[in-house]
Amino acid sequence: MADQRPLYERDPDAWQAYLAEGNAKQARKRVGADVLLRNERGDVLLVDPDYKPDWDLPGGMVEANEAPQSAAERELHEELGLRRRVGRLLVVDWVAPHGPWDDSLMFVFDGGLLDAEPTPADGELRGSGFFPADRARTLLRPYLWSRLRHALDAAEDGCPRYLVDGMDQGSTSRG
Repeated sequence: MADQRPLYERDPDAWQAYLAEGNAKQARKRVGADVLLRNERGDVLLVDPDYKPDWDLPGGMVEANEAPQSAAERELHEELGLRRRVGRLLVVDWVAPHGPWDDSLMFVFDGGLLDAEPTPADGELRGSGFFPADRARTLLRPYLWSRLRHALDAAEDGCPRYLVDGMDQGSTSRG
């Protein structure tokens, strides 16, 4: 009679090989982690990357096997020389495939308040600055403005947002 126990019990090495094969076949997603930083007036910190045509939130892409929150902290240090813990999750935005890019998940974390404007610490940034929300809207691409707007709402009301291409998927928001 054949051994009826599950594979993970009767042959742990075969079980691990089975899991590894499944892992290798599953989709991979790009993941980004940005940080909402504000000053006492409520202005938002934006960065001006030299590899993009528009301003952006501080942050960047998550490395393999790195937690998004850790990536946000790493990027703050790399871009702006800031060593700080980022706070709660404000937004998760699923971004559909577009142009040459596959889909991605973009996280925005609350970075709290800064007393002074940081100086860019790496060569990828042309500059940085604090801007009122109305001015930030003119500097950001529409999808980034939507993500930022929802992050500001989430920071205010404590309710994280799930977005699809920048559009709220069920949480209450001022729009």
